[in-house]
Amino acid sequence: MQQFSALMTRPRHPVLIVNPRSGGGKAKRFGLVNECVARGIEPVVFERGDDLLGVAAAAVSRGADAIGVAGGDGSQALVATVASQHDIPYVCVPAGTRNHFAFDVGVDRDDLVGALDAFADGSERRIDLARVNGRVFINNASLGLYAKIVQSEDYRNAKLETVARMLPDLLPPRAAPFDLRFAAPDGRRWEGAQLVLVSNNAYRMPRLGASGNREGLDSGELGVIAARVVNPEELLTLISTELTGAVPGSPGWLDFTTPVFTIDAGEPVDVALDGEPFALDPPLRFESLPSALRIRVLPSRNPRNSIRSP
Repeated sequence: MQQFSALMTRPRHPVLIVNPRSGGGKAKRFGLVNECVARGIEPVVFERGDDLLGVAAAAVSRGADAIGVAGGDGSQALVATVASQHDIPYVCVPAGTRNHFAFDVGVDRDDLVGALDAFADGSERRIDLARVNGRVFINNASLGLYAKIVQSEDYRNAKLETVARMLPDLLPPRAAPFDLRFAAPDGRRWEGAQLVLVSNNAYRMPRLGASGNREGLDSGELGVIAARVVNPEELLTLISTELTGAVPGSPGWLDFTTPVFTIDAGEPVDVALDGEPFALDPPLRFESLPSALRIRVLPSRNPRNSIRSP
């Protein structure tokens, strides 16, 4: 894992894009706009209907030499895309609901205002991004079962219950198999995978529906998890046996890393990118973007031993 560099030069024109709706309005509750002004950070409020990529690009064109966003993981991915394109430092302010990316890069999810100090006092390192068909993601892309389940509003607050409730309607015989095809590392051709998770660096996943985490974000590899099952009972068996380490040896389960990965299908594929739904035309070409993002965080406040969500 890469280490933090020495303290960086303070940016002259830092900009924070604020999504006032993320996390049920956290930015407003914490007075984030005023906190930015007090620190010499230009706040840009992201309004409903705005093009977030365009807003971030406009900030850079006005001279921003460091940029961040107060929002959820979907917003983080878009602003990180622009920061990467212009090779300027990026700051993650965890104003979303779960803030998985913030946790994995070492940002204290319980200190929304304190995260602003990374602009001036943070140390910098480079981390990977990932991309599929031109769209950047910071956490993962889910297909098949995950893509359907993650889109449910109930999933955010009751993951396991939502999985159990939705599974029977998403698996045969009630539903047609997912048309997802790819080559496994051993050359076998996989067809009919019912869930595929492609992540920016590999996750440790204790079980379906539970939050995994990444040990680092600088391996230059994608993590790929795929399952091919027949019915809910078989899937639940795979989930339970994974806790013993037996699942990777199952013929219905794959878990591997690779710098590039391609999935084919006969029609557009529903994909959840960092929890946001998209329909992408096949083939889907995933690739790791090694060291693509310059991220600034406060190492002294690294809360990796905390898994609480605000």
